[in-house]
Order: sequence, then C-alpha cells, then structure tokens
Amino acid sequence: MPHTTHDVINQVPPREGHNVFTEDAALAEALAREGAGWAAGDLEALGARAGDPEAIEWGRLANEYDPVLQTHDRFGHRLDRIDFHPAYHHLMDTAVTNGIHAHPWAEAEPGSHVARAVKLIVWSQAEAGHICPISMTYSVVAALRHQPDLAALWEPRLAIREYDPAFAPPEAKRGLTAGMALTEKQGGSDVRANTTVAEPDGAGAYLLTGHKWFVSAPMSDVFLVLANAPGGLSCFLMPRWLPDGTTNAFFVQRLKDKMGDKANASSEAELDGALAWMVGEEGRGVRTIVEMINRTRLDCALGSAAGMRQALGEAVHHTRHRDAFGARLSGQPVMQKVLADLALESEAATAAAVRLAGAYDRGEEFARIGTPVVKFWVCKRQPGMVAEALECLGGNGYVEESVMPRLFRQSPLNGVWEGSGNVISLDMLRAMARSPESVEAFVDEVRLASGADARFDAALDELTATLAAGVEEPDARRVTGRMSLLLQASLLLRHAPAFVSDAFVATRLAAPAPCYGALPDGIDTTAIVERALPA
Repeated sequence: MPHTTHDVINQVPPREGHNVFTEDAALAEALAREGAGWAAGDLEALGARAGDPEAIEWGRLANEYDPVLQTHDRFGHRLDRIDFHPAYHHLMDTAVTNGIHAHPWAEAEPGSHVARAVKLIVWSQAEAGHICPISMTYSVVAALRHQPDLAALWEPRLAIREYDPAFAPPEAKRGLTAGMALTEKQGGSDVRANTTVAEPDGAGAYLLTGHKWFVSAPMSDVFLVLANAPGGLSCFLMPRWLPDGTTNAFFVQRLKDKMGDKANASSEAELDGALAWMVGEEGRGVRTIVEMINRTRLDCALGSAAGMRQALGEAVHHTRHRDAFGARLSGQPVMQKVLADLALESEAATAAAVRLAGAYDRGEEFARIGTPVVKFWVCKRQPGMVAEALECLGGNGYVEESVMPRLFRQSPLNGVWEGSGNVISLDMLRAMARSPESVEAFVDEVRLASGADARFDAALDELTATLAAGVEEPDARRVTGRMSLLLQASLLLRHAPAFVSDAFVATRLAAPAPCYGALPDGIDTTAIVERALPA
C-alpha cells in the first residue's frame, strides 16, 4: 500500500465561475449614472463569459503561446503574416461580437461610449493583450472621419460585429480591424522627429517610405500612419492589401519581445513605397491623429481600471479562502486594511474612467482636460496596486501558475502606451493653455462635490488657487496628480457610500498614507471590502 506523504489542505480554489460585471457594484452604478443602463443585460452575459473557466483558459493560452511572425512562405515569397494561438482568436471574436471595437460608431445611441467602455473593463479581465487591436479599431474611426470619402469606404467594414482573422484582402473578409504606425526609433513620442516620407503618386494617393519602430496591431487590415508629405507631417490611411489584391509594401521586420502584453503582437516595420491616402489636412497630421490618440488614452485608463479590479478580486478571493496564524486571512485586521485600501483605489479608478467615457458620449469640454488627467493618474497607480495585491497571495501569487505575474507584467503598459507620465502631464498643460474653457469645465465638475467634506473643500481651494496662478512645466506632474485625486474624490463623495468616500478623502487628500494598508482607525474596512466583492 503506497504511503501518503501529505494531504492538500488550506489551498485556495481557482477564481472562476463568477460574473465579472454583476459582482462589481461600483462598475454597475457607473454604467447607470453615465447613461448606459440599457446595456446591463448584455454586460451580465459578458461578465459571466469573462469569469467562465473556458475564457480564463483562453487568456492563459494566448499568453503562453506567443504570436509568431512568418516573414516568407516556403517558396521564398514575402508573406509578413502573424500567426496566433486559437485562444487569441476566441478572445477577439468575443470582443468584436460584443461591439467593443466599434459600438459607438455603428450604433450611436446615447450612452454607447459608456456601454462600450464598461464592456472593455469587463472583458479585458479575461485577457488584456488582445484589447490593443480592439482599441485601435475603435480609435481609428474618430480620426478617419476627418476624411469623409475614406470614412465612407472603410468605417462600415471596421464597425461590423464580425471577426475575421483571415490573411486576405478586405473584399474577401467579413470584418476588419485597424492598427497604427506612428513612432520611429529616433523620436518615440516626439513624432515631429519622424523621417518617414510621403511622396504623391500623381493619382491622388501617396507612397510612404521609412521605418516604424512600434506598429500597434501589425496583423490589422488597415493602419493610420504619420509621414512627412511635401507640406509637412501628415496623417495617412495605409491598407495592408492593394486594390489589385496583392500585399502593400509593408514589411514586418520583427515582433517586439515585450515584458508583458504577450498575447498581442507589436512590431517594427519597413515601408518601401507603401500606398496610402491622406487623412485630414496636409501638414496637420498631429492634429488629425489626436482624435485617435485621445480615445486610446481613454482606453488606457479603462484598461488600468480593469487590471486593478482583477488584481483586487484575486487578492480578496485568496484571503477569503486561506488560513494563516490560526485565522482566516481576510478577517485579520492588518490584511483587512490592505484589502480595503486596494478596494478604494479600484473604485476610484473605475469611477474616473467611466466618467471620462461619459464625457465622450456627451461631447463635453471636460474631456479635453479630463483625458490626460485620468490617463496619467489611473495608469500610474496600477503597477503599485497590482504589486500589493500580488503580495496578498504571497508565494502563491508569484508563481507562473497564478494569473498575478501576468497582471503584474501587464500593469506598466498603459502608463507607457500613448504617452508616458511626462508626456501626458505636459499635454495637460498645453490643453490648459489652448483651452481655458476646458479648465473651467474640469473645475466645475470637481466642484459639484463642494460642501460634502471640509477636507475636500480645502484641497479644492488650494488647487483652484494653483491653477489661477498658472502651472509651470516642472510642476506639471504634481498638479496633474492632484487634479486626478480631486476628481476621484469628487466622484466618490457624490456617488459612493459615505464609508468609501470618507476613507478615500482621509487617505488621499487629508493625510496621504506611506503605503497601502496604512489606514487610520475608524474606517469601516469590512464594509468597503464587502462592497468591492460581496462574500
């Protein structure tokens, strides 16, 4: 008879079979108050899918098996095809059929940007990397509308709710996706340093020649590209395939070996006379493509809110099923303070990101300042918050069988994508200078919570004085962060239970804590954690 060396006890069951949407009260409340309550039924179904073991396994497999670049076929012909694990295509198919790639453009009912934003938060918790081409496709349309003839041709095919991964000309596909090729190795975020050249072909199009250092979603059917036309830096629409059914002169040199975001392919590419059409005015490429960048920055904030929420869920789930030192971890006072603090961070991020989506729905001036403010802070808070959540799982969160290493590697991405902290905070200053009315709109939004908390009022008075005096470049990050905190506090004071908003104001405005879990006495940590994830 074999010996039993040990029994498996006190191990945590996998977190699966839950509904990512219905268990998140703060997210459901934000959906309703921002005018998209009509999408709750679809979100309940998507939330169940995101928590289903099959979808969770898709996420694991899509990150376990990296995309593979096929530069040539077996006969030596240039191919430039990227192959993915089937799990990636399942994830993409779910995102597209749920309209996360283009719902607001195809079905522009009130609240459609909010509905789409909440879907992104929910579904990216199944796997975050594939959201890149989804976000690119959503964002491209906003810029493409600067060129109505091109929009009329391409937008219907980008907006259709059918995912078709075939490597084939657009006429042979049911639905299309879009990517972008902006940055070059010598410039990075400084796109005015780009050297890619656009030469008129004499027939109304242009031929692009140059090297792109980061191509987002290089498997896409069509791209927005920045290149130097005779009249200056301009925006172009570049298809993957030419009208005659042959591939365009777009050559993928290699895929980036990234720290995280493994399911998604990013690449370097050579353009050698690639056919493209101008979008918007010649020499106004940055202004044209800003319409796209603003919406991808919105998605950065949404994606970070999603990653923070998923990390919180893993931490709470683990501690509710794990005993240590003779008691359940989640009930121990020190751990409960950590969990409550993480829950505050997650709810504040969710409230701010969904509020920003609502501003895009309603065309509010608030979005002009709100976009860099929310993107800067929410994305910057994600890595530290995910690291603290991982620590709640201890060694069980550090091994690759856990989802936590993937969440941690993914966590810095949104802080880099579409502009790192310095770029974003300086963009905020430029927006303030160009549009004083957007500053007024932002302050008016924050001021809606005036009178609810004396500590908040004092912090708001300090901020308004700072803004009135003018913000210099060296102070951009500090002021942007302060604006973000006051926006979050205002939203929570107006919309969250008092035990949430009081704790947030106490620990973010009145007396910022040195680390997560250093909450003062008197905060109802039990209520905060229960609101975040009902037992």
